[in-house]
Amino acid sequence: MAQLTETAGPILTTADGTPLKQALARATRRSKMRALMLVAPLVVFILVTFIIPIVDMLARSVSNPEVQAAIPETAALLAEWDGTDLPPEAVFAALAKELADEGKRRDIGRMAGRLNFEDSGFRSLFNKTQRRIDRVKSAPYKEALIAIDKDWGETSTWKVIQLLSPPTTFSYYLNAVDRTYDENGNVVMQPEWKQIYVQLFLKTIYVSLGVTLCCLILSYPIAHLLAVLPAGKGNLLLILVLLPFWTSLLVRTTSWIVLLQTNGVINDTLVWLGVISDDNRITMIYNMTGTVIAMTHILMPFMVLPLYSVMKTISPSYLRAARSLGANPVVAFVRVYMPQTVPGVGAGSILVFILAIGYYITPALVGGQDGQLISNFIAYHMQKSLNWGLAAALGTILLAGVLALYWLYDRIVGIDNMKLG
Repeated sequence: MAQLTETAGPILTTADGTPLKQALARATRRSKMRALMLVAPLVVFILVTFIIPIVDMLARSVSNPEVQAAIPETAALLAEWDGTDLPPEAVFAALAKELADEGKRRDIGRMAGRLNFEDSGFRSLFNKTQRRIDRVKSAPYKEALIAIDKDWGETSTWKVIQLLSPPTTFSYYLNAVDRTYDENGNVVMQPEWKQIYVQLFLKTIYVSLGVTLCCLILSYPIAHLLAVLPAGKGNLLLILVLLPFWTSLLVRTTSWIVLLQTNGVINDTLVWLGVISDDNRITMIYNMTGTVIAMTHILMPFMVLPLYSVMKTISPSYLRAARSLGANPVVAFVRVYMPQTVPGVGAGSILVFILAIGYYITPALVGGQDGQLISNFIAYHMQKSLNWGLAAALGTILLAGVLALYWLYDRIVGIDNMKLG
């Protein structure tokens, strides 16, 4: 139907007389609402399981509320201290008053633990002072606290408290790269016996690259065989490739312990075949060798599937054309076939590397002390030392490294060229 107006001409309407433009806008809004309702569960799931944990990790990596919560008055006075000599009497008086407050006992315990992460000895210092603070009745508070423990007479003690008084800090990130603040607030290297995290990050990268390379070398011929076999045999081989997914990761890892240990199946077989003597059994467990072997086995399907999905789409006519133009089989395969598999190689490599760089269970069970990766130390700080700030900083650096790898891959290969199927 249409209605005529004097100025704008005919107005198109629906059967019920609603202007067509208005009806279309209403239908578009309803479609958008239905689409939003359909994707809302996925958005909530991603928000709860991915976005919020990452934001919380980033916040914990710089959060430093313990000193402010436990001794706010002392922290405020220390902010005005120049650090050249011991703090004035007012600082000692404020600290004595706040340590004597029974309501702050839990907060002071948390603060002592936080300070102990930076300089061991603070927990015992505060515990000792709290037990004897009832002896401090009146001024001079400076002499009274020093009498309880001589560490209160050291400027270094007060400088650590002053340094960690702000509610935010980058000290966790400094510790994560084997650095710390000195007494003057300058960034310096940790003592040599504390320098472990940079080496762990490097070892994690090297192991992840090694596992990725091993997976690529072993998976490429398997994926090619899957692509060229007839459908029946190819499907059977594909089931064998996917079979590990139907087995628990813990079972697969413990199976490698049985295979690789000194008195395990592999060593017993080599001794029985006469390859090695019984006194020269190979140590393949609780070291880096066992970690690489087990991780390669577990992560191989993640390399095979992207390669297979790409190789399956490559027409055999390309190789036949190259052969007809005079190329031998090796040249035809290397110069014609392999370049077409680059998207699958890239997808499988980045997938395996990202999984390997954050692997935890397999290095923990198979690697022993020598095969530990940075993920194992993140778990240690989360579960045992309870240094969640340092664990969050290590996790953030690991996340930044993965994002940098993703950016580098996009610059070199291009994300558009990555194919998973």
